[in-house]
Amino acid sequence: MNLKPLADRVVVKPIEDQDKTPGGIILPDTAKEKPMRGEIVAVGPGKITDEGKRVALDVKKGDIVIYGKYSGTDFKMQDLDYLILRESDILAVVEK
Repeated sequence: MNLKPLADRVVVKPIEDQDKTPGGIILPDTAKEKPMRGEIVAVGPGKITDEGKRVALDVKKGDIVIYGKYSGTDFKMQDLDYLILRESDILAVVEK
């Protein structure tokens, strides 16, 4: 991917949830909720403070994160869906 986010932004590839409920019921596309989990595929260099210092991000490429349901900006690149978020929109990092 030739995409470099600016400042404190990250590019996330949403991870779709399963098409079935735990009971085995198959969900149609209209019943699925918007994903709130994804893998970071690119990170910006960090935010610049008022003093002119750059603050590095706490997340890195490859991290699996949980983010707000309606946060960020959706876009498509090479037929894949991505989301651009600010680091502050990320609620948690899923540890392996």
